[in-house]
Formats: sequence, C-alpha cells, structure tokens
Amino acid sequence: MDEISTVLVVDDEPAITRVLTAALRARGYRVLSASTGHDALSCVATEGPAVVILDLGLPDLDGIEVCRRIREWSDVPIIVLTAEGGDRQKVTALDEGADDYVTKPFSTPELLARVRVAIRHRRPTGQRVDDSLLVVGDVRIDVPRRTVSVGGRNIDLTPKEFGFLAVLARHPGRVLTHRMILEQVWGAEYGTETQYLRVYAGQLRKKLNDDPASPRLITEPGVGYRLVDRAEEAG
Repeated sequence: MDEISTVLVVDDEPAITRVLTAALRARGYRVLSASTGHDALSCVATEGPAVVILDLGLPDLDGIEVCRRIREWSDVPIIVLTAEGGDRQKVTALDEGADDYVTKPFSTPELLARVRVAIRHRRPTGQRVDDSLLVVGDVRIDVPRRTVSVGGRNIDLTPKEFGFLAVLARHPGRVLTHRMILEQVWGAEYGTETQYLRVYAGQLRKKLNDDPASPRLITEPGVGYRLVDRAEEAG
C-alpha cells in the first residue's frame, strides 16, 4: 500500500489503539502503533507515516516533547489527542508544531475526517509552496495583488483582515493558535492580545458571508482558529 496511506497511532491505552486501528484499517489505511514516545520517534524515522495520531499522556516522554522532537526534522502532520478541558496542553502542542487536535472522549468519525484532511494537505518532502495564490474551497487569495474572492465575488479587506485570512489559508484545515496568528500578522509584541482576533474574526465572517451552520472560518475555543474547505470537511 502507498506510504501516503500509513497512519501511526501513538497511545499507551490498548483499548484506544485497538479501536483506532480497526477504524483506520476498515477505511484502507495501513496502521502502525507505538505505546511510548521513544518508539514513536523511531517509527516516524524509519517508516515515514503520512499522519501521526499522538496521545499527549505517554509513560516515558511527554507527548509535547515527542511533537517537538519530530518537528526538528519532519513535517509529517501530527494530530494530538488531549483530555477534556486541556486547553493549555492543546495550545502548547500546537505551538510546538502539532497540526490539529481531538479531545478525549472523541468521535471516531471526527478523527477520521481530520486524518483525511491532513493527508490531502500533506506536502511531499522538499516540495516548494507557491504562496502567490492561496485557495481554500471557494476562497481565493491573490497575495501579490492583495485581492480576495469568495465564490467568484470580490471582497474588500483591510490590511490586517487580509493578513489574518492569508495566514490561515497557508495552512488549510490546520488549527493556528492565537499567538501564532498575532505574531505573524501584528508582530511578536502582540502575542497575547487575543481580543484583536475576536474582532477581526467577526469582521471576516461577515465579509465571507459565512453560514454559522457551516462556516469557513472556525473558532477553536480557548485555542485559535482554522480555515476550512466546507465541502472537504463535509466529505
């Protein structure tokens, strides 16, 4: 089977590993498993999985440390599993390079959807990213011309609105933390000014004509934001 279909499940709870392995294999994925952080690092290095599902509560290395070490040499998408209410852990993991998170107890269909999105957006090693045109679903962003269209309709954005949207569009489907967005759009000194993002997210949703039942710009409470292709998320 093509390596792009390989998923590494890292969890020290055998019941969770069994459930995820069965669900992933039923959908055609090749599944590898590891119960410790050291085994996970070794498996990523030797097997080159397309996606890593990483529990943060491991018996040897902290899951965040595993994420940090992987990011020193690999851009494999990492989806972390976190405990209910663990917003600080989620934020730290995302800041250290995780791409997404799912909260325990989790919905298996939701997790599988996140895996599909991660695989679709995974870039082959060494592939250059062309940032001149960013496309996420029906949202098209021409970076050099600083223009944005939604479903073929041009919309006017302020410089900060444009920056906010473009940062998210460079990482479609990925959760970006408040600090990541603020530092890239406003500057490092604004890393804690989360109230700015609430205001600008509201303005962007109006201009994107977002449907609250199926939004493009999604708020991850206490964590950050993501920009999604609505058709891809539904699929």
